[in-house]
Amino acid sequence: MRRHRSLVVALLAGILLAVPVAGCGSPETTGRRAGGGPVHLDDLQGAAGVRGVALQNPLGKPDIRLTGTDGRSYDFRAATAGRLTLLFFGYTHCPDICPTTMADIAAALGVLPAADRAKVSVVFVTSDPQRDTAAVLGAWLAHFDPSFIGLTGSFELIAGYADQLGVTLERSRQQPDGSVTVSHGTQVTAFSPDGIAHVVYLAGTKVVDYAHDIPLLIAGRT
Repeated sequence: MRRHRSLVVALLAGILLAVPVAGCGSPETTGRRAGGGPVHLDDLQGAAGVRGVALQNPLGKPDIRLTGTDGRSYDFRAATAGRLTLLFFGYTHCPDICPTTMADIAAALGVLPAADRAKVSVVFVTSDPQRDTAAVLGAWLAHFDPSFIGLTGSFELIAGYADQLGVTLERSRQQPDGSVTVSHGTQVTAFSPDGIAHVVYLAGTKVVDYAHDIPLLIAGRT
């Protein structure tokens, strides 16, 4: 059984927003506020208009160049230009946060008009590239939505891209019992069609909150 622990992420490039890092599984900490209970975005400082957590310093879209599930090079900026892009770093062996986050985003997209859905890209970058090959990523993401994009590459390269967004990653570690611990930041970074991220979404964000915000973000409202 995996051992999981929570870490404190450094401030997102001066954004004054502390985002949890987890080994994907500790029910006492992941997806919950410090005082216990699920995350309610409307209760968090900076949550206004859209329900995502507002970034005091918006983030530009990083120049991510990794390998897609088709084995080809993927240019993140070029491929997602002009689209609302939800970016998440995680891994396919994660028992809870990663599959829950992908399932919740897929469910939110499923209740939106097709015209809105067509303007959204969901990109999942593995934090465990040793095990998450392109084929593994593709098969896993297809369970949630065949349009979801999976990217892999060297850990050093992926960690560098994550660091640009204030997402902390730790290299996977095998425990004495044979289990593997993979600790990673759990936020979803939402890049508006202008290529700037004004909000992030924390673990535990509800389907209704994603569904509420996506059309607003597409329209450039933050």
